[in-house]
Amino acid sequence: MVEKFSTTDLAALRDEMLQNCMDSWDAARMVQLFLMGRGYGVSPEAARDAASRMEGAGCAMDVIQTELDRVAMVM
Repeated sequence: MVEKFSTTDLAALRDEMLQNCMDSWDAARMVQLFLMGRGYGVSPEAARDAASRMEGAGCAMDVIQTELDRVAMVM
């Protein structure tokens, strides 16, 4: 399976999520902006769900990768 996002990009997203005290809406918006900046779309509901799963897993890199791959829609 080819990963859509580089480890560097994922690490930057992870660091941003961990450094800023965000509520679930802010985290979802960050997921949306991350994906949009890379040519993907995501519904607000899917972004909130993904952000919640990421946060629930302590922002583990493998979970971030899995969730982004799951919700990213090619635009």
